[in-house]
Parts: sequence; C-alpha cells; structure tokens
Amino acid sequence: MRVKIVGSAAGGGFPQWNCNYYLSRAARAGTIGVWPRTQSSLAVSADGLGWVLFNTSPDIRQQIASTPELQPQLGDGPRNTPIRAVVLTNADVDHIAGLLSLREREPFAIYATERVLSTLQANSIFNVLDAAIVPRRQLMEGEEIELADAEDRQIGIRILPFSVPGKVALYLEDAARPENNYGSESGDTIAVRIASNDDCHTAFYIPGCARIDPGLRQRLAGADCLFFDGTLYTDDEMLLAGVGPKTGQRMGHLAMSGRDGSISQLADVPIGRRIFVHINNTNPVLDESSVEHETVRAAGWEIGHDGMEIEL
Repeated sequence: MRVKIVGSAAGGGFPQWNCNYYLSRAARAGTIGVWPRTQSSLAVSADGLGWVLFNTSPDIRQQIASTPELQPQLGDGPRNTPIRAVVLTNADVDHIAGLLSLREREPFAIYATERVLSTLQANSIFNVLDAAIVPRRQLMEGEEIELADAEDRQIGIRILPFSVPGKVALYLEDAARPENNYGSESGDTIAVRIASNDDCHTAFYIPGCARIDPGLRQRLAGADCLFFDGTLYTDDEMLLAGVGPKTGQRMGHLAMSGRDGSISQLADVPIGRRIFVHINNTNPVLDESSVEHETVRAAGWEIGHDGMEIEL
C-alpha cells in the first residue's frame, strides 16, 4: 500500500494568501528549511494505478500537477484520471472545495458520512458533479467498507471510519447555540483506518481531532503509520501570533505540545511512524531550524510535507 501526502498544510495553505506572519514571509522569500505547503489531502493506492483521495482541498489542481501518479495516464484515452474515489473526513471548505475542480465528467465515487453528504446536497453548486457519473456513497461510522470506483469495481483499499472529537465546519456553526459547534463526537469529524484488502498493514488518517481519549489510544495501538492533526504547536498560538482570536480547542484541534497535547498523550502508544499533517501557517515546526521542530523530531514524530511518500 502506497500513501502520498498530497497536501500537508491546514486551511489556507502555507503561506496563506493574506498572512504576514514571519513564517509566511520566510516561505515567500524562499528561506531554506521553510517550505511552502498546499492544503491537507492524502492519496492512497493498493497497486500504484488506482488512487483514493482523502479530502479534496481547493489546491487540488496544483496538487495533481505536482503528483504524476494522479495525472491522466498514457493510453487511457484523451481524458482520464487514476483517481477512483474520494473520502471526506468532514465538511470543512479546505476538505470539500476541491470537488468543484473535479467536475469534468470523469467517474469516481465520493464517500462521506450522512452529515457531510447532506451538506453537499444542500449546496446546489456541487451538482456540477453529476450523480450519474460521480456517485455519492454513505459511510457508516464503525463499519468497515471496501472502497469501489464509480462502476463498483473494488480498489483494493478498505477503510473503517469512526468519529473523533471535533467541530462542525465554520460556515455551519450555530451562533445561537455555540456549545453545539465544537467538542462534537457525532459525525462532524471522522478519522479513518486505512488498510489494503489483505489487512497486513494499517494507517490512520486523522487531520482534525480536538481530544485524545482512551478509546482512540486503543484504536491506534499497533498501527503501522499515523497521520495526525498537527495544526498548532500550542493551543494559544494564533492569539500570540496576533492572527486570530481563537484557540486550537475552539477550532476543534489539539495542540502538539503540553501535558494534554498529542505528543504527550500518544507517547506510550505503540505506533510505527508518527507524522503530523494539517499544519497551520503559524506553527513554528514549519521552520526546520526551530527549537519546536527539533523537539517534535526528538519525540519520535515526523513533520509531513507535500510529496512525502510512505510504503506499507
């Protein structure tokens, strides 16, 4: 099973278009060790021919242009794609907006929970993806499924979706009932266990997670690879940077550092490779010369980057 990080940044990418924080300035200046990144997405294949995308960011056109495996293949006709399916982990703009760029009548299947599918259904712009060509299939939390392409041919990849503490998409927040907007465990945000059909190796993709509980620790034990929410290094990072009023918890993201951070909470869980993805433009680990970057690496974690490939 091959896994490629197509995009490793959080919403807005890195550098974000309007961000003047020192990290974004360094990336624009071409500073060595501060590399640009596109918005979060993962690609997985069992045979190197057909691929499953996990989330489709607004950067999908650029990501395909940078990833030969996702480009039209020689000998497969004047228009074709090796993308067989798309799995959505939530309804955030940076995870679903790329669907609009995949509207050129190429067949692939969309998999998502009822909550996410209802969001697509409620926004008629997504009808540019003709359901007769691009079927939408509901994921049931806690039920393993073998993914299939638009013609119901198996892809060789199995997934197990399950809820993790998270937050509803920003544009779906209910201002009158803010307590319902985050901390949710009812399908607003899912994690995905990914395996080949022989189940020899497993990976977990969790680009958004507000809290690590005993159940999640138990699920992750023994995984070959974990791609985990690396949005912020500290919970108050964006406030201290002066770029926003929200903490990581308010946004539904767990910080890397601290007693309650992901590094500490998963330190004693047996996991093969641990890779942070969905990294915000304020996170100091984006600078490879920073103390924070060195601290994360010393703790046994890797910092995901666009184009990074893992073979399981």
